[in-house]
Amino acid sequence: MAEIINMPRLSDTMEEGTVVKWHKSVGDEVAEGDILAEIETDKAIQEFESEYDGVLLYQGVKENEPVPVDTVLAIIGEKGEDIASLISGGTQEKEDTTQETIKEEAEKSTQSTVKKQIPSNVHVINMPRLSDTMEEGTVTSWHKNVGDKVAEGDILADIETDKAVQEFESEYDGVLLYQGVKENEPVPVDTILAIIGEEGADISAVLEQGSAVANQEEVEIIDDEKPVVVELEVKKTGEHSTETTPSEERIFASPLARKIAEDKGIDLAQVKGSGDNGRIIRKDVENFTPLAQHTVGSESVASPNIVAGEDKHIPNSSMRKVIAKRLAESKFTAPHYYLNIELDMDNAIEARKQINALPNTKISFNDMVVKAVAMALKKHPSVNASWADNEIVQYGDINIGVAVAVEDGLLVPVVRNADQKSYTQLSAEIKDYATRARDRKLKADEMEKSTFSVSNLGMFGIESFTSIINQPNSCIMSIGAIVEKPVVKNGQIVVGNTMMISLACDHRTVDGATGAQFLQTFKAYMENPVTMLV
Repeated sequence: MAEIINMPRLSDTMEEGTVVKWHKSVGDEVAEGDILAEIETDKAIQEFESEYDGVLLYQGVKENEPVPVDTVLAIIGEKGEDIASLISGGTQEKEDTTQETIKEEAEKSTQSTVKKQIPSNVHVINMPRLSDTMEEGTVTSWHKNVGDKVAEGDILADIETDKAVQEFESEYDGVLLYQGVKENEPVPVDTILAIIGEEGADISAVLEQGSAVANQEEVEIIDDEKPVVVELEVKKTGEHSTETTPSEERIFASPLARKIAEDKGIDLAQVKGSGDNGRIIRKDVENFTPLAQHTVGSESVASPNIVAGEDKHIPNSSMRKVIAKRLAESKFTAPHYYLNIELDMDNAIEARKQINALPNTKISFNDMVVKAVAMALKKHPSVNASWADNEIVQYGDINIGVAVAVEDGLLVPVVRNADQKSYTQLSAEIKDYATRARDRKLKADEMEKSTFSVSNLGMFGIESFTSIINQPNSCIMSIGAIVEKPVVKNGQIVVGNTMMISLACDHRTVDGATGAQFLQTFKAYMENPVTMLV
């Protein structure tokens, strides 16, 4: 009998997984324990083994396409077995998607028909978006009435936005056939504002479509020479004004040409138009070369050719999505507060030199911090705890999560029973975790059951910072860089080495005094490392 295998939940925070590589193809024989695929979770890439013998009859997930947990991953059964009924359950969603696509295509077809119904001698003008925050506009005064002749450049109306009243000019010659907006009545952006065309033109089809036509802004990009629906450009003087100076001479350009110029940072005043009556069109902007120099006073000054940057849209990885969700939950559910202390690191520096002088031994300051944290937690078990709805859980084991930066975000491997390990054991384990974290080779259980976390940015020169608690922990410690500076010792100003420590605490479990006492113990260990060896 065929067996359905779903996308497994390989970590407690995993919500979707990605098959990085299939190790078996449809038709291949599969034995229990064989690697079916490599699956990327929000934390690592793990090999996924089969629990069944048989033949791989179906692959429900494509490589490199993330899918939710419990999606049908594969079906294993006997060769030739009928699995149509099993697949149909997993493909229902795809069928629904197909129906949705058909519906969208039908709507697009309807919209295309609408466009064809607009006569070529008619121009539909929408309420324009005259500022980046404008959502509606109000015609405070019409300058043209239905039946009036309109020339290109004539003022059609005064429009009040959320910022100012601006004059709105026509880009077309013809007759005002329709006013879609009454004076002093605010309407949403893209509402039909006016229709201009030849006298006697039939606009009944346009009016029947109503808002369907008003939303066809993209038409102006389809035809560069004869836009059908367009948002007219206006002279943005900020205040209501009817005066025009030579420096404010109107520039005639197609909407597409204006958009390309804006994207490329090109001043249309420098572009020569090749369209009707000198109108600037797309090819004029695309073929334009910026002026190399401009004149200031009597001197010629080189002008930089500024090229507009290109925005990148980077899909969120599974890891990034989970990081965002977990940190947001922590920040907005756990009442954070922060305690800060400065450590005298002179003794720690000297102790590290002596330890590293031993054969086959090399520890970091981060290793010393983890050791000191573990020893301090042993004396303050109330910090080694988690909040639950009906109780506070104080853990018997001291497991320290050590944050490691990776390409897609942050992983937190866990050093278990850190209080019972030596410097060299801690150092070796943390180095191994950090290396495998960057290679995405950590196992899920190596990143679970932490009771306290440590984050260190000192190696990047950051002197102090605060972190968001890695729940269900109650605290996270932020480690800054060691800084050489003047300090006061025995009443004298001398050169010393200090390090800033910040402790973020969940006030539901760790009160201020409790956190302060924990930091005092931690400070004593760090400033006298030999005490951790006793």
